[in-house]
Amino acid sequence: MRGHDRINNCLPEELIIEIFRRLESKPSRDACSLVCKRWLSLERFSRTTLRIGASFSPDFFVDLLSRRFLHITSIHVDERLSASLPSLSPPSKRKRGKNKSSPSSSKRKDLTDKTNSEAENAESCSLTDAGLTALANGFPKIENLSLIWCPNVSSVGLQSLAQKCTSLKSLDLQGCYVGDQGLAAVGKYCKQLEELNLRFCEGLTDAGVIDLVVGCAKSLKSIGVAASAKITDLSMEAVGSHCKLLEVLFLDSEYIHDKGVVAVAQGCNRLKNLKLQCVNVTDEAFSAVGDSCSSLEQLALYSFQQFTDKGMRAIGKGCKKLKTLTLSDCYFVSCKGLEAIAHGCKELTRVEINGCHNIGTHGLEAIGRSCPRLSELALLYCQRIGNSALQAIGKGCKSLEILHLVDCSGIGDIAMCSIAKGCRNLKKLHIRRCYEIGNKGVIAVGKHCKSLTELSLRFCDKVGDVALIAIGEGCSLQQLNVSGCHQIGDAGISAIARGCPRLTHLDISVLQNIGDMSLAELGEGCPMLKDLVLSHCHHITDNGLNHLLQRCKLLETCHMVYCTGITSAGVATVVSSCPHIKKVLIEKWKVSERTIRRAGSVISYLCMDL
Repeated sequence: MRGHDRINNCLPEELIIEIFRRLESKPSRDACSLVCKRWLSLERFSRTTLRIGASFSPDFFVDLLSRRFLHITSIHVDERLSASLPSLSPPSKRKRGKNKSSPSSSKRKDLTDKTNSEAENAESCSLTDAGLTALANGFPKIENLSLIWCPNVSSVGLQSLAQKCTSLKSLDLQGCYVGDQGLAAVGKYCKQLEELNLRFCEGLTDAGVIDLVVGCAKSLKSIGVAASAKITDLSMEAVGSHCKLLEVLFLDSEYIHDKGVVAVAQGCNRLKNLKLQCVNVTDEAFSAVGDSCSSLEQLALYSFQQFTDKGMRAIGKGCKKLKTLTLSDCYFVSCKGLEAIAHGCKELTRVEINGCHNIGTHGLEAIGRSCPRLSELALLYCQRIGNSALQAIGKGCKSLEILHLVDCSGIGDIAMCSIAKGCRNLKKLHIRRCYEIGNKGVIAVGKHCKSLTELSLRFCDKVGDVALIAIGEGCSLQQLNVSGCHQIGDAGISAIARGCPRLTHLDISVLQNIGDMSLAELGEGCPMLKDLVLSHCHHITDNGLNHLLQRCKLLETCHMVYCTGITSAGVATVVSSCPHIKKVLIEKWKVSERTIRRAGSVISYLCMDL
């Protein structure tokens, strides 16, 4: 009944707060907070996470937020993200009249003057030690803190934070130039710390890391180090000696050798996740991992120069619980090494092989024969893997749900038919520049893989309309990317539009045979479309956009550069017809002054002025 509040008068605060906590998206929570003052207060009371980007004054924001949100436990400050402050002064063309001297106008003027003065100082756009101190004072119960690329934060601020935020469990200092004193303070006061990320912290040395490790030895479970020239094997030896609960280790360093990795392997027998990019680590270290880390579940190795089949055999022999394996640019690992993993690690669920040029068909056949629980397979730049490898996967890995193929010239329709017939639970299929895969393989996927929701066929120039017709008849896609498949035309896209009403993401860029008919069909059949890429489609015009946008009101992004048939009128139609639009990529000369005034914040240009 109009005029009667049926919610606030009946529901207690505890129940409304619980409803807010169950809302997953921030826009939904923000919308609820605008209903009334009570809901605004309760939403602030229930919020536990804050995210802050680079702004005109992070220090000022931290102090302001600490007074409004009282129960925050997680704060993420990422100065790679821009978060420009809305204009605080009224538009110049509007006359304010008597309101010029109003108190609110005066406050806005004072804040605007403050903003302008701070903008002249480069450091005003970065969180400083003062801001970190304000954060510690305002949020003493914080448990998770991320400071990503905050260059003006030093040991002084970190010491202040550590002394007051003793409940800290997760600390991410990626790209911060903090020193040893700050890290030592964290080790001294934050005895509950479980996760620590020190990637690209160039100001640290072994002394600071060792002090922290000794202080947090009873709680530390995850450590990440990358590109820190003064963190060496000494730090890893301290980790191995003290951190008996360590489960996750990420190392990207040319200053770490076998000695450091062996110390961690022998001292941290609970290790579950190991990611290494260390050019000076050899098979000796992996022999220790195989001997001591029987709980290892995830192993990722990048750009190894001295890692061979010997190390792979050690892993296969000792790490029976291994579920995820990533090998990237490991040039000296061959099929024999992968066979050793397959025979020893039968619990594998995910395998990624990227640029390992000595791994061929036989190695992957072993995976197909021995690892029936495989659910995700990624083969990138694997020129020596042929059709029979995927035939073995199709025969032995019935649980496969995700398949990525990039630049695999030996894989064709025979392989895809085997995957389609054997892996009928396939949900995501991403193929790029596999020129031997054509209509026959994709038709088999459409016929047998009814659960497929994501399909990407980028630059597969043998795939045409008949393949997409089969997909439209057999699968209900949510995402489709056929960029560069020049044989696809209106018939194929129209079949997708008729058969995939749940489609939300579509990329049909660089398709020369696509015209307005496709857009009209998409408008009729795919009202849930959110992301659309039309770049380099020369036969699409403003008329097609008009038909599309009559029903596709949920569109958020639209890329349409080098579309000669789209004019400034089409761009204006997109921004005016789509209330949720966030990004339009277009040539600058196609954007009218009126469109800029109306939606300049969502327009992105192909080329920026120098």
